[in-house]
Amino acid sequence: MLHILLKRLGQIFLVIWSVGTLTFILTRNLPGDMAYRIAASRYGYDQTDTAAAEFVRSELALDQSWWQSYANWLADLLQFNLGHSLVSGETVWHEISHQFGHTLALAFVALVFALLIGPPLGLLAARKPNGLLDRFTLVGSTFLRSLPAFVIGIGLISLFAVKLKWLPAAGYGNWSYFILPALTLALGLSAVSVRVSRQAMVSVAEAEYYRFSRLKGLGAAMTFVRHGLRNAAIPILAYHSVQLVYLIEGVVIVETLFAWPGSGHALVHAVIARDVPMIQGTALIMGGIFVLLNTLVDLLSGVIDPRIKTARGNE
Repeated sequence: MLHILLKRLGQIFLVIWSVGTLTFILTRNLPGDMAYRIAASRYGYDQTDTAAAEFVRSELALDQSWWQSYANWLADLLQFNLGHSLVSGETVWHEISHQFGHTLALAFVALVFALLIGPPLGLLAARKPNGLLDRFTLVGSTFLRSLPAFVIGIGLISLFAVKLKWLPAAGYGNWSYFILPALTLALGLSAVSVRVSRQAMVSVAEAEYYRFSRLKGLGAAMTFVRHGLRNAAIPILAYHSVQLVYLIEGVVIVETLFAWPGSGHALVHAVIARDVPMIQGTALIMGGIFVLLNTLVDLLSGVIDPRIKTARGNE
C-alpha cells in the first residue's frame, strides 16, 4: 500500500511539471500581443492603446526573456504558488477554488445520472446477449457516442427548455439548473458505460466459477448477486472513476453552452484574454486530479477483489 502511494505521489509531481511546462510553452507561443489582450480585458478595447499595453507589459513582467519567465514560474510552483490572474488580479487559487466547486458539483451530478442509466441497462442487456434489449442498447449507445456534446445539449435545450418549458435553458441556480447540463454529460458517458457494463457481465457469466455455481444449484438471481455483480463491478468502477476526469475536462463545452459558472467556462475566457496563470493553474489541477483518481481506483479495486491486492503485494 505504501509503495503504491509513494509511486503515485511521484507521478503526481511528474504530471504537474509536464502539464505545466507544456502549457507554459503553448501559451507563450500564441499569436498576438499578450499585453494588449490583457489590457483590453481590463479596460475594454475602446480604451486600450499602445501606452496601456506597455503599462501592462511592464507591470506583469511580460517583457522578460522566455527562460527567465520559466525559471520564475518553476520557483513559484515549488512553493505551491500559482500566481495571480492577469485580468482580475486575484490569486489563481482563489479563482480556481471558487469556480472548480461548481464544476465538481456538475460532474458529480452527471456521474450519478450516468450510473443510474448505463450500468443498469448494460447488466440487463447482458442477461440475454443478442436479445432485443442488447440490440437496442447497441444501436442507442453507438448513436449517442457519435454525437458531440454540444449537439446533445442543443437537443435537450430545444426539447425541455424551449418547447416543453420544463427546465431552464442556462444559468446557475437551484437543482433544476443542474439537470440539462448534467444530462448532456451523462448521456455521452452512458453511451460507453452501457457497453462496458454489458461486456463485463458477459465475461463474468462465461467464467467457470460462475457456471459451477449454477451447476451446484444456486439460482440465477443469487448467482448474479453473489458472483456476477462483484466481479463485474471492477471494470465498471474503473471506467466511471477515470471518466470523472474526462467529465471535468469535457465540461468546457457544456459549461459554455449552458453559461455554467465553472472552471471550463472560466478557462475559455482565460484563453481569450491570454490569462496565462489561470490557464496553467486549471491544467495543473486537472492533471493532479487525474492521478489522484487513478490511485483511488487502484485502492478500491483491491478492496473489491482481494486477488488484485495480493498480486500487488507480490510485486
